[in-house]
Formats: sequence, C-alpha cells, structure tokens
Amino acid sequence: MYRRAVIAFLRMSAVVVLAFMVGSDPVGAQNNQNVPPGQEKKDQNQNIPPGQLKKIGTPTPYNPYPPGILPDDLVSEIDRVLREIDVIEQRAIQRWRSLPPPTRPAVRPGPNPPVLQGTGTELTETLGELMLFDKNMSPGRNQACTSCHMPYAGWSGPIPSVNLTMIAYPGTVHFRAGKRTAQRHTYAPFFPVLQYNAVQGLFFGGNFWDSRATGYKLRNPDAEQAQGPPVDTQEMGFPDTACVAFRLQEAVYRPLFEQLYGEGSLGIKFPHDTEKICATPGGAAVFGGDIEPIKLSPEDRTKANTVYDRWGQSIDAYEQSVQVSAFTSKFDAMLAGNYTFTANEMAGYLLFRGQAACNTCHVDGRGSTQTPGTGFDKVPATTTGTDTSNTATANPPLFTCFGSANEGLPLNPRVAFYYQTTPDAFGFVGNPFGFGYRDLGMGTFLRSGFGSGPNPNRTWIQFAPLVDGQFQVATVRNVAMTPPQCPTTEAGKTDANGNPIPYFQKELFHNGYIKSLKQLVHFYNTRDLYAYDVTSGHCPPGTTEKVDCWPRPEVPSPTTIDMTTGNLALTGQQEDQIVAFLQTLTDGFTTPYPNSDTFTGSCMTCNPATDPNCSPSRQGNGTLIPTPPLPPCAPEICGVAPVPNPPIP
Repeated sequence: MYRRAVIAFLRMSAVVVLAFMVGSDPVGAQNNQNVPPGQEKKDQNQNIPPGQLKKIGTPTPYNPYPPGILPDDLVSEIDRVLREIDVIEQRAIQRWRSLPPPTRPAVRPGPNPPVLQGTGTELTETLGELMLFDKNMSPGRNQACTSCHMPYAGWSGPIPSVNLTMIAYPGTVHFRAGKRTAQRHTYAPFFPVLQYNAVQGLFFGGNFWDSRATGYKLRNPDAEQAQGPPVDTQEMGFPDTACVAFRLQEAVYRPLFEQLYGEGSLGIKFPHDTEKICATPGGAAVFGGDIEPIKLSPEDRTKANTVYDRWGQSIDAYEQSVQVSAFTSKFDAMLAGNYTFTANEMAGYLLFRGQAACNTCHVDGRGSTQTPGTGFDKVPATTTGTDTSNTATANPPLFTCFGSANEGLPLNPRVAFYYQTTPDAFGFVGNPFGFGYRDLGMGTFLRSGFGSGPNPNRTWIQFAPLVDGQFQVATVRNVAMTPPQCPTTEAGKTDANGNPIPYFQKELFHNGYIKSLKQLVHFYNTRDLYAYDVTSGHCPPGTTEKVDCWPRPEVPSPTTIDMTTGNLALTGQQEDQIVAFLQTLTDGFTTPYPNSDTFTGSCMTCNPATDPNCSPSRQGNGTLIPTPPLPPCAPEICGVAPVPNPPIP
C-alpha cells in the first residue's frame, strides 16, 4: 500500500516537473484537431503577444488562439491587478488587527444561541474579504477570486483589454480561460435559493449566469457560488476542494478563522504529498479524473468539507456587507429625498418603467406602463401613460426579478473557450467541441451538461427545453461603475471644452458581445427591427453591426427568447436618457465606495475624427472578427435529453 502511494507520488511529481520543462504542445499532431478552417497553427507560441513568452521556471503559456484573441498587454495587466489585490489584502489585514476582540458572555442571555458580541459581524465580514483577495488560493499562488472581480469595476472584469478581446479571464494556468464574462458580485447575496414556480412556469433564484449555484445545501446561493471558482479548471483551478483548507492552515489570518469557527477547525492531518497536489492545476492528466486526489481519512475529509462551507459562507458575509452591496447610489439618495434627478435621468427612469419595459425584469418596485403585447417583433412598443404611483416603502429595489431570460444574443467568436481544443502542458483540453459548442445557459445546467454543474433536483430536468439559452437577469446596479480616473463606460464622450473623456472598457451580457451601455439599450430597442440571418462579422454591405444589423441568436429558440423587447420604438435620444438613468445606479454617491481608489491601470481614449468606431454605438467594432463556418451543435451539448425543441443548429 505504502509502496503504491510512493510510486503514485513520484509519477505525479515527474509529470508536473515535465509540464514545467516543456512547452504546452505535448501532442503536436493534435494542434489542428477541431480547429476551424483558416485557424490552424504549427506552433502554439507563434501568436503569443510581445512580453508573454515563457519565463524561466514557468510552463510555456497555453496559446491555441488565433492572432488578436489575447491582448498584447495581458501579462502586464494581470500583474497590475495582482498588485492592486495585494493592496486591498493588506488593508483588510490591518483592519482585522485593529478590531477589538468580541465579547463572549460567560452566561448565555436568555434563550439566545452563542453570539460573538460587539465585533462578531465585522470579524466575519473581514474574514470573507481576506479570503476573497487571497491569491494563495490557487495552485500557482497567482489567482484570487478578485483577479476577475475588482471593486472599481463594480466587482466585474478589471482589465479593459480583456473585456474588449478574449471575454473570459485567464485562470491560474496561463492562458486557460472560461466561456463567460465575470459577473458582478454586488447584490448577488440577495438572490434566493433556486426554485421552480409552477404557477408562473419560471425559475427564480440561484447564482452564476446559469443559476447552477442553487443554494440547495447551504440554502445560500451566493455562498455556494463562492465554492465554484477555487476548483474551476479555467479559474483558480485547485484539483481538490481540500486544498482550500490546506492553504488556510498556513494563511496569516488563520487565527481569525479559528476565532470564528473554533479551535481545531483547521486541525486536519494532510498527507505528505498535499503541497505537490495543490500546486498542480485541476484537470491535469496525472489525476486521471480523480476529484479528490488528496487521500484523507473520512474524519478529515468531513472537516475539510466543513471548512469549504465556511469559505463560502464567509465570502457571502463580506459580499452582503455595505463594503460591497452598499445602496449608496444617486438612486438611493433620490429615494431618501436627498437627490433630485436631472431632466435626462428622470426621462430615462420614466422610459425604464414605461415604453422600454426594462422594469418588467429589472424590478424597481413600480409597475410598467408598456402596453401589453407591444415592444417586440413587428409590434413597436407603446405606453399606456405615465406611472404616477409611489415607490414601495420597503428595502431599496434590487433591479432584478431573480429570474433568467434568453435575449437572443449572437454567438461571440471572440470567446476564448472556442479555441481550446488542444491539450495544455498538463494534458488538459478545455473544449473538445470547438465551435460545435453552444452555450445553452440554464438549459445545459438542468441537463447536468458539459461546462456547467450537476443538477441537484431531478424534477427540474424536464424543463430544460423551456430554458435553453436563458441566463440570469443580473441586477443593473453598478453596471456603469468605473474607476474614478475613467468616469464613463462610453467611448467618444467629450467634456464641456470638447476634450475627450477617458473611458473604462467593459463587457456586457454573459458572452461580452455588447461593449457599451448605449449598445445594450439599442440592442433591446432594435433587435427584431434589424435582425439578419448571419453570424457576427458577416453583416451585409451597407449595414453596420450593432447599429442596423443584429446577427441571429446563438440559441434561436422561439419558446425561450424574451419577447418583451426587440422593437421598443425608442429614439436615439431616448436611448441616451435610459443610459443616463442607469448611471444613477452606481454606488459611491453618498459615501465613497470602498477600495474603488485602487485602480492603477490606464483608461482608454479615442478620437472620433480618426476612428469611426469611437462612439458608444460602434464601440468595440474595431475588434470584431468574422465567425468561422459553424459546425452543427455537438450532440454532447444539444443531443442530451430532453433535447432542445426545436433543435438548435
């Protein structure tokens, strides 16, 4: 038994060392397998941007991508974000050490359970912050949760060039990447446990774009969401959930964890090869598909699982705190009578809950005055009049219905995931289906399909065809948040003196196809009016993509596409007014937003006189690439029962 364990350890060590010695092309003959025509490569390093070639002691970066998918500044920008993460982590450590210890009453007062009186709340929230910004929680000690979610970007993607090009953020293994945008953390803790409402025939709740963090076990979707990235092969990438407990044993804030959760809560006896295992990325061929390569006793595995639950609960405590979900926007000040909307902001708010019908999904505590049966296909939206009701005197609205929707977005060929068809240095293949992959969102999750997670509720499987292509209705709070140096998300804006206003490039919706708030509103407004049966990058001559041409949906299911939008009959000015209203939902107006001052990168600028895409309407169009000829949807995606109905091409 011992001899077998030693042999297994040596074998794994050899493979890991080999991965660090050789390039990311262990099987060169497979380089072109499943790669679309015109995208074959002889060398996976040939398209690595300047400054991204192999550093001594690290594996050669995985680069199966055609030129232009990886931005030229990717390595320097990753390093920049890691430095910013270190700043916030040190601030959190200082705050923890400055907090007085909580009071532990010798006798419980009345019928109450044990409570850490005084600073218990701050200590719990601070522990979550320390975990969230801890880059040691990855095999390479080079990836924190916040590598993809920084405060100054509304807790979404912090690298403008990534938002413009590769869409998903690179993980601990450079340059593996996922398939979706980094969702904003703010207000995510308020989403309920995923539930199917039989009366409405709709799902509500959960976290992640596909709602796969259901909350079924912890009864807290946000806490379960925090348990995903540490073992996601394309993100932080641990091979075993127990690696979190192992790294917590050596964390500087270990005393805080044990103060909150008890002496001995991290007292797990790890085998001697744990450090080697936890330094090896998940998905490595050496593990042979084993999801628990750390061989613990049953008692220690139970302890490690409990620690992993505490990890999720602590991060949720921080994300639910006023440090993250602050309710400090202009809109909140308006509700309290401390701010008066400008004329454009008020006009946008009336459209938001009127003709545009935004609040039928992004619920704001008011009714919608859009005329029923209008606003989509060939039926332009009209309104029944101005809503004169008062805002509900409850908690400030979250601007989400907690549901999901298929908005009919086209497939975005810039998503890095499509090109990951060859093994990396660890023998891992991210997407063997290439462009045969279709992102069915919640539909894939309900089928426990490729690229999602296991569905814990067998009664939900039957509803998969009814939710194909649906993604979570995210709150629109903080959709416009940017670093102070970059005061807008919109390109081509000028100040009162005509000088260009620096902007922060964001990416919107699950696949990052939309690049500005103006485009977002215009898409909802004209999707059905300018619909063309083409893929992205192939709009007909005489049209401009995202202006008067919208490519066909990736998941063109008539039973799931949202039909409250698509032909809202808004003018360009009215679109701009809705954007002005969306900007009132940015936290930090009444009090400074915590850690929004940590951005050390560069804003983007452009000149409309020389750049035809220097406008919110055409923002990002300079990086459009033609979608290659698409193979049929892979049977491993679209052939899983119950199959999509009608079939997805």
